[in-house]
Amino acid sequence: SSAASAASSLCEKITELTSSVFETFRRKPVSYRILLVLSSAAMLTAFPASSLLSRLYYSDGGQSKWIISWAAVAGWPLTALFLIPAYFANRISPTPLSLKLLAWYILLGFLSAADNLMFAWAYAYLPASTASLLAASSLVFSSLFGYFIDQPRFRKRDRDHHRRRSVVIALDARSDRYEGITDKQYTLGFVWDILGSALHGLIFALSELVFIKVLGRRSFHVVLEQQVMVSFAAFAFTTLGLVVQKGFAEMRSEAERFARGGSSYAQVLFWAAVTFQLGVLGGTGVLFLASTVFAGVLNAVRVPLTSIAAVVLFQDPMSGFKILSLVITVWGFGSYVVGHSSANKPS
Repeated sequence: SSAASAASSLCEKITELTSSVFETFRRKPVSYRILLVLSSAAMLTAFPASSLLSRLYYSDGGQSKWIISWAAVAGWPLTALFLIPAYFANRISPTPLSLKLLAWYILLGFLSAADNLMFAWAYAYLPASTASLLAASSLVFSSLFGYFIDQPRFRKRDRDHHRRRSVVIALDARSDRYEGITDKQYTLGFVWDILGSALHGLIFALSELVFIKVLGRRSFHVVLEQQVMVSFAAFAFTTLGLVVQKGFAEMRSEAERFARGGSSYAQVLFWAAVTFQLGVLGGTGVLFLASTVFAGVLNAVRVPLTSIAAVVLFQDPMSGFKILSLVITVWGFGSYVVGHSSANKPS
């Protein structure tokens, strides 16, 4: 049948791409291999851990969207700790900070702060497994926004995979929610997750635009510089919002009523900050050392990891609808990888 033929073709192309990746990996120096393995491991462990900690924050009594958003960017100095030694080791100077570049960093920082806040709303009302499945659509949105800034071509089938996954999850809404979550709250979480994914895709596309049009080059320290500056700007915007919302005072009252105690509350926020930044560092390393496609493959892998962990740790419902959505997610990423690799082959 045509479906079986398509599946067979997809498997063959993925196998071919995997073999090519491993062959390229084998030819690289040991230092490259170590960095890529560490970066990949950081993506596959830190991002799921960050998502699960966000859900734990809410399930144990946390309520403020601003506080958990602030925790995500409060670890920005961690990235700077990796950047500073790079200057000395490679005997290079920081990239000159022009007004144009500064404006881009501020814009991306503002969008990142808004993006974190959207996901904070999503995790407040959605199971972690559902939220991670919906958030996986960010690659589709980055392709769409990339099309408008003259980046890789957006494919109709990528959009279709995202639409099917969203519809499948929506059909399962009644069996896929925590006790006490109303229809309005669940819908709100669903909408904010999709909007956050779209904004994440836009941020990724704009970051590529900065490298191409503004910086004109891409090196590891330049990538880290951008991440430090954007994270710092996001931290400044989120801190401002937290002050206006009197969030720092609210931390004390939340810690007192947190289910596992104040010490556990502090640890959840601390590790949420650390894991998010480690995930960002890992993603930065993979994008620089490998490619956007490989980062997409790892993204596809971490979605089921997060979903399975959420089922084990939070007893998230794993219905047939959600399993079908998970299959569509992996299939969509596989299609993206194959389509991207085919488009980049010399004719």
